[in-house]
Amino acid sequence: MFFSYGHALAVEMLPGLIRRTLVSSDKLMICRFDLDKGVEIPGHSHPQDQAGYVVSGKIRVSVEGESSDLGPGDSYSAPSGAVHSAIALERTVVVDTFSPPREDYRTSSG
Repeated sequence: MFFSYGHALAVEMLPGLIRRTLVSSDKLMICRFDLDKGVEIPGHSHPQDQAGYVVSGKIRVSVEGESSDLGPGDSYSAPSGAVHSAIALERTVVVDTFSPPREDYRTSSG
């Protein structure tokens, strides 16, 4: 029911990209991503719906070939199966939700 940020394991997914799984239930997962400037998340897709909120910084997000530069307070979504990618234009913090949860993000790596 309650989860402490201090217990969220920091996982380096790529150099300069840290993921912390903040909370997860049977139907929803929330993760925090800290990206250094210049970090690129290559195009990929997954069966989960994904929606994200930019906490700080600036990031270019592409979903199905459409791109937008997003800053604090902006958000985006990538439906199930949609190819999406991102590049951090400056040091950025993003909070993403996944539904259903990503099983690979429940573990310490991935």
